[in-house]
Amino acid sequence: MEDKKYTLKKSERLNSKKLIERLFAGGNKSFPAFPLRVVYMPLTSEENLADASILISVPKKRFKHAVKRNHVKRQVREAYRHNKYILLNALKAKESPTKMVLAFIWLDNKLYSTEQVEYKVKKLLTHIAEEIQ
Repeated sequence: MEDKKYTLKKSERLNSKKLIERLFAGGNKSFPAFPLRVVYMPLTSEENLADASILISVPKKRFKHAVKRNHVKRQVREAYRHNKYILLNALKAKESPTKMVLAFIWLDNKLYSTEQVEYKVKKLLTHIAEEIQ
């Protein structure tokens, strides 16, 4: 059995303003799995970028208190961390080396259980993995 590392390194977090602007400029694929929406963009090999980099956005419009926004971000980050192998395996199986940039955007005004959030993140990652193959 393959040993999976459940880590989320700094290089796997999207913080390049240029890439974020390109991601949201339009023409990239996105789809919802309520209460989340994912926007993703495949990239050809770029330096200093992990195989898959993520951005998590919880708008202030949805939760006025930072404590709740941070809670939701933590839930999504943990769910991605536990299930990122779905996407990474699909990227490695592809013939040409491709990297992926993802943005998870929260759509609802209420909190959900960690299990529900993890199920939705897993569903989104599975859908992306099927799309890229």
